[in-house]
Amino acid sequence: MVIKMSRPLHRGVPAIRVTSSSNGLLDSQVKEQIEKEELDRNQSSHSRHRLTILLLKSSLVVIVILALTGSFWWTLSISTSSRGHIFHSSRRLQEQLVSDLWDIGELSFGTSRMKEIEFCPGELENYIPCFNVSENLDSGFSDGNEYDRVCRQGSRQNCLVLPPMNYKIPLRWPTGRYIIWVANVKITGQEVFTSGSLTKRMMMLEEEQISFRSASLMFDGVEDYSHQIAEMIGLRNESNFIQAGIRTILDIGCGYGSFGAHLFSEQILTICIANYESSGSQVQLTLERGLPAMIGSFSSKQLPHPSLSFDLLHCARCGIDWDKNDGSFLIEVDRVLRPGGYFVWTSPLINVQSSLRNKEKQKRWNFVRDFAENLCWELMSQQDETVVWKKTSKKTCYNSRISGSGPSICSKVQDVEFPYYRPLQNCIGGMHSRRWVPIEERATWPSRSNLNPSELALYGLHLDELNEDTANYRIIVRNYWSLLSPLIFSDHPKRPGDEDPSPPYNMLRNVLDMNARYGGLNAALLEARKSVWVMNVVPTTGPKYLPLILDRGYFGVLHDWCEAFPTYPRTYDMVHAEGLLSLESSQHWRCTMLDIFTEIDRMLRPEGWIIIRDAALLIDSARVLTRRLKWEARVIEIESNNDERLLICQKPFFKRQPS
Repeated sequence: MVIKMSRPLHRGVPAIRVTSSSNGLLDSQVKEQIEKEELDRNQSSHSRHRLTILLLKSSLVVIVILALTGSFWWTLSISTSSRGHIFHSSRRLQEQLVSDLWDIGELSFGTSRMKEIEFCPGELENYIPCFNVSENLDSGFSDGNEYDRVCRQGSRQNCLVLPPMNYKIPLRWPTGRYIIWVANVKITGQEVFTSGSLTKRMMMLEEEQISFRSASLMFDGVEDYSHQIAEMIGLRNESNFIQAGIRTILDIGCGYGSFGAHLFSEQILTICIANYESSGSQVQLTLERGLPAMIGSFSSKQLPHPSLSFDLLHCARCGIDWDKNDGSFLIEVDRVLRPGGYFVWTSPLINVQSSLRNKEKQKRWNFVRDFAENLCWELMSQQDETVVWKKTSKKTCYNSRISGSGPSICSKVQDVEFPYYRPLQNCIGGMHSRRWVPIEERATWPSRSNLNPSELALYGLHLDELNEDTANYRIIVRNYWSLLSPLIFSDHPKRPGDEDPSPPYNMLRNVLDMNARYGGLNAALLEARKSVWVMNVVPTTGPKYLPLILDRGYFGVLHDWCEAFPTYPRTYDMVHAEGLLSLESSQHWRCTMLDIFTEIDRMLRPEGWIIIRDAALLIDSARVLTRRLKWEARVIEIESNNDERLLICQKPFFKRQPS
């Protein structure tokens, strides 16, 4: 991909306030006459302007109709070999005509169309559409369901979310893994000191910072805990997870991500999911540390992940009562767990001595243990408050169960491989999937990222298609880095509290790919040894390649971009979107481009980057919106592809002023 800068950096033009004053007093009759004449002139001018615009629009529409009609009859008389070239030129002409109509439409709306988006009120600094506990309670939600994701009509507010008063740019990775600014997250000192879970206790409050690493025994506890889990699985230590087929872990109610932070050095990808929390959020603090996380709940709906997605699920005092709701929470764990995968649960309920003294605890533990057995899980080990189960690798186990002893197998109609917040099921899912492959039979990481021909055939792909995608993204990432490095390090050579990173290392950490396709951007970033993690998003309206991304050892989620993404504001350093605008336009714009862009702005950290690659016409339309969003923008021509352009934007750091 050869690129060249075509347009300079521009800023949104601020609104201009004009004031006027009188130079003297006029006779009232003369003044009235002048005002009347001025009004007549304005009305006449306005009418002529509207008439001119109407004539221009009508003329262009007639031209388009005549051109399309003429080209239809013309193409019937030309040779087949010429049609491809003529169609290409004709399509470019049509796009140019549509672009002209767009520009005229913008002129006809006047300056009101170009008005900058206003900032949200200060109380919305942690605003997440679709998560409104008070509205859910008013609607009758209870028993934990009030924290569910509910996207109501008109719940989105098209305003720009400002950061907290004393917000600071996060420290660069890897320093930011252990130290974050207190002002950047919503948490009280009381919440820090009273955090109950194991991984939540791995933090200390130090003036303006929260530290997740110290010389105390608290940090050593995570290492000991990880080592214990490895031994219970039958491994020497956690460094052998990869050899056992474990690459991706779903950490339920993760505390503040210390378990995943520790395993990161072992090339284990751990994603945290936890309920929405208005304060002291596990997800917000984990993302602030540069670790993967998103809001997710087991309360009533299936997770937006395909069946058979993860190698290990972990719950350390995660707050879920696994014995409730007739075991449907455990059924959902089974659905997203790969054959041969592990479920690790740490809870006081498991402590044998404690359960013997408490009949209610014993009853609850017995239910979970028996239900797990009926799911064909093997109880591998039980130590103190921790238990490890292994999901069966053989489908024959389900047929050998005693009749009526456990949940039934889902029918093909029930067994939806791509659920999107569907209600929890009471039957075992994933059994009809062609991806039923035990983790011990899969290639280990990093070989797993290169799927073999038989695995690709499940998605109707050939090996050369994946190789071509990888090669293209290898060039794309190199070009992105070449473009961003001088911009970042010339504008911000060093911030207070930063170490001195060697460009371009550590310039980005949290990356969101809004239309991930095969996960090519993720693959290229890892191959280039960038210390990033990527949230691969597959739109609900696009091709369903999310299982492929997960099978490659990456993380991903299904999402509808006409709804808010389940994350807190200011959680990503870079948002990437290739072909997303074309995808949405093919769906006749179920929501506006402005809706999508304000959501990007909400998710993006101050001074974060947006890279959009799409059709030239759509990029031109997007460029107009960047002014309204106050983004700094560059449009870049792609010489190897005249049909596409790049739009690179940066979100400014607007500091909130004291009221």
